[in-house]
Amino acid sequence: MPPSSAAPPADPSAAAWWRGAVMYQVYLRSYADGNGDGIGDLPGLIARLDHIASLGVDGLWLGPFYPTPDRDFGYDVSDYRAVDPRFGTLEDLDTLLREAHARGLKVIVDQVWSHTAAEHAWFQESRASRDNPKADWYVWADARPDGSPPNNWQSWMGGPAWRWEPRRSQYHLHNFLPTMPDLNLHHPEVQAAILDVADFWLARGVDGFRLDTANLYFHDRQLRDNPPLPPERRGSSPVTMQEHRYNADQPETLPFLEALRRRMDAHGARMAVGEIGGAAWDARMAEYTDGDQRLHTAYSFAFLGPRPAPREIAERLQAWTHRSGWPSWAFSNHDVPRVATRWSGRHGKAFDFGLGGGDDRALGDIPPATWMALLLALRGTVFIYQGEELGLDEAVVPFEQMQDPFGIAHWPLVTGRDGCRTPIPWAGDAPNAGFSTHAPWLPVWPAHRERAVDRQSADTTSMLATTRQLIRLRQKHPALRVGELEVAHVDDDLLHLVRRSGQTEMHAVFNLGATERTLAMPQADARMQWCGGARPSPTTLDLPPGAAWFGLGDS
Repeated sequence: MPPSSAAPPADPSAAAWWRGAVMYQVYLRSYADGNGDGIGDLPGLIARLDHIASLGVDGLWLGPFYPTPDRDFGYDVSDYRAVDPRFGTLEDLDTLLREAHARGLKVIVDQVWSHTAAEHAWFQESRASRDNPKADWYVWADARPDGSPPNNWQSWMGGPAWRWEPRRSQYHLHNFLPTMPDLNLHHPEVQAAILDVADFWLARGVDGFRLDTANLYFHDRQLRDNPPLPPERRGSSPVTMQEHRYNADQPETLPFLEALRRRMDAHGARMAVGEIGGAAWDARMAEYTDGDQRLHTAYSFAFLGPRPAPREIAERLQAWTHRSGWPSWAFSNHDVPRVATRWSGRHGKAFDFGLGGGDDRALGDIPPATWMALLLALRGTVFIYQGEELGLDEAVVPFEQMQDPFGIAHWPLVTGRDGCRTPIPWAGDAPNAGFSTHAPWLPVWPAHRERAVDRQSADTTSMLATTRQLIRLRQKHPALRVGELEVAHVDDDLLHLVRRSGQTEMHAVFNLGATERTLAMPQADARMQWCGGARPSPTTLDLPPGAAWFGLGDS
């Protein structure tokens, strides 16, 4: 391995660089195509690193780039220690690390440890018999006397979470696609193998990990049935009709996370952020980040579903006021429709994409800049999904061009995940919007051309310019980056947050309703730092629907 690809020597004072950081999520296959085959790759990303650096972010989260049969676009890994040839080579990965570090950017990479692809060598050996060296590396169980699966667990991709394997005359567990068998992390050898994978990438120079489905690592050894949810909490698909008491959130997760943290700490100032799904996300986030021996931070789908009302936002933020752990937040990612569409005032509960919930009130049509401002006002580490800095809305992908297995399986009830994964528009007038010289794997959404990087770069009032301004504001003021958070006021429309560090406090005020509101100017000497449509005066702050305002004062 070229030594130049390693991360810079750890500075003890920078050990918590991730605390309050702004991270940029790269969905690799849709970011930039470097070899002209229509699929984004590592060389394409390297060529566009200056765009990420220009935002002022602290680093990037790189999605899976490992060899994969591509049934779930990289989240079905067939080799944990290599690069899929479609994305490049290990040498390209080394170059990415070197070039990112030269620009002051950290790089964390996805790790998918709850399951593998069926093509992984471990599973090929495990499935062959009941007595081979890896026979117990996956979750196997006998059929019930009537031949049915061992319990009632349901897959997130539809249907029972069990698939029959004739070679062993047993079922194997799959929380997702049947071709994505779940690893048995109860087995000490599996844990050791996974921690060796972590060591491999840490030694190569990555700055940390994003841990996919971190609360699904372990299962109930007794394979007990999940209880049904009460009718008022039940969803519309089988997997959302039961409480995931026994196939998620198991107590054995904590010792494993502590073992991982020890490995990471041995490599210096690194970061692990866990993805936490399910109804108990808040408790799990707090539990998994408690103290300094588990995950550095964790995020959930708390803000990745239907648009929350201001009081809901305040409740979720206040829950972290007195906790020792550190949260992360995102408003968009590769698994949910883009926030510019999902939280649009033109859509309420009917636009919930099967996620449940939603707001039936009359909603203000909030501009993307206000959602970006709110995200960057939160206490925690924040993740910006590629294209969010451009204000991209959700693309519409015709059924005949859909690629997402979840979307295809549930169409037309939900639209799936293709609409948030279409290529980034780099040049409005170029073929394929500058993403590739070849027809891309997903079509470019025509409406995105108007929001292309080249067009917004020349416009000081663009969403891109606003995003850069807001990130600079967060980076400049410790109150915004790492300060404490207080909800100074919340009602059906308004949300007034105060971020405080020492004697300095930053006021962030948002009108998320459908009518204009006026409130007393927060703190008489508050000095305006950013204005998103508000009308400040010495004594009052007028906020039209969708307006936001930041002001700096002394406590």
